[in-house]
Amino acid sequence: MSISDHDKDAFQRLLHKTADEEPVFRVLVVDDEPSILELVKTALETLEDYDVLIASSAADAFEIILDEDVPFDCVLLDIQMPDIDGIELLADLRALPEYAETPVLMLTAMNDREYIDAAFRAGASDFINKPFDFHELRSRIKCAHELVQARRAAAKSTEVLSKLTLKSATVHQFSFDDPISIGDADSFLRYIEFDNYISQLARAKIFGSYAVSVMLRDAKLFFDLAGSTKFREAIQSLAYSIQRATEEFDCVFSYRGGGIFLILVHSTRTSDNSLKPKNLEELFGARIRHYIDDDRIEVLLSNPVSMRLLSRTAAKGAIEKSVTAVQQLEAELQNGNELAGTESVDRSQGVRPTSEKRFYERALHELFSEESHLTSR
Repeated sequence: MSISDHDKDAFQRLLHKTADEEPVFRVLVVDDEPSILELVKTALETLEDYDVLIASSAADAFEIILDEDVPFDCVLLDIQMPDIDGIELLADLRALPEYAETPVLMLTAMNDREYIDAAFRAGASDFINKPFDFHELRSRIKCAHELVQARRAAAKSTEVLSKLTLKSATVHQFSFDDPISIGDADSFLRYIEFDNYISQLARAKIFGSYAVSVMLRDAKLFFDLAGSTKFREAIQSLAYSIQRATEEFDCVFSYRGGGIFLILVHSTRTSDNSLKPKNLEELFGARIRHYIDDDRIEVLLSNPVSMRLLSRTAAKGAIEKSVTAVQQLEAELQNGNELAGTESVDRSQGVRPTSEKRFYERALHELFSEESHLTSR
């Protein structure tokens, strides 16, 4: 079902109308220090015209949250509080459906990685260090505000499309390069949170890690032929395989889109890296075979890139270097270069020559053609 010009005009009018009705940005600040509460409340209401409520304990905060008819748009949580700390409250918040996506910024004077890891694993969106730099505080909350606005716009678009009785499939599709959430993988961070996690480690100057990128080979072809739903299932299966393969590592990982995962392993010895493409493929294959009966789907793995003693800018550069490495490996394999990836790929796998690559592509076309059981309606 195509979208008519009339539908497009109606869609734009509804978006413009709802944009003019943007609600005030509501923030809840939770801290056991009265001076911090008043300072942050005054600053945000004066400088940004936000609607700010405060709570001096986790128990008070949760009571306020349950009493409010409309969920808060953003929550600032102090980590260290008596009785129930901020990380426990955060876990309770994330268990509420209406707060599953709410930006939650942790307030802390602690820079130990155990606190940083615990908070991000519990669902923190970002960190703000005490004592506050108010320029940075405003910047971080503005980022949260922009994120909320983007999500509201997406929700309005979905509602408008629904009202125009367009195909529901159109609403739920995503592009190949979009990051997507993975569900309940313990070490998984969403891409924005992963980026904030890297930045926080750099600010705290506690890097002693290395980055590895994992790619689903020929992911774009897979996406084009299988469609977004099957592609999402494959990416989720690969995520759980990564979770299983890294159980013995001190690490976190994220999906950045384009069929690529980033893994940050906390170790100064890259020689200890025992992540292998073959191991990942075996785990991935065990999960994915129930709906893709083909053994040519494979996983590529970059060499580890050290991230020791890096600034925030250099840390992001190291991440990009890792991503570029796995993309280059795929390009070399696609070109049929038999010498490609000798350091990154288990030689027992070999490298497919051009003729086998073409056979692989034909097999994917057969798997994901309109007649295939994978794409049948």
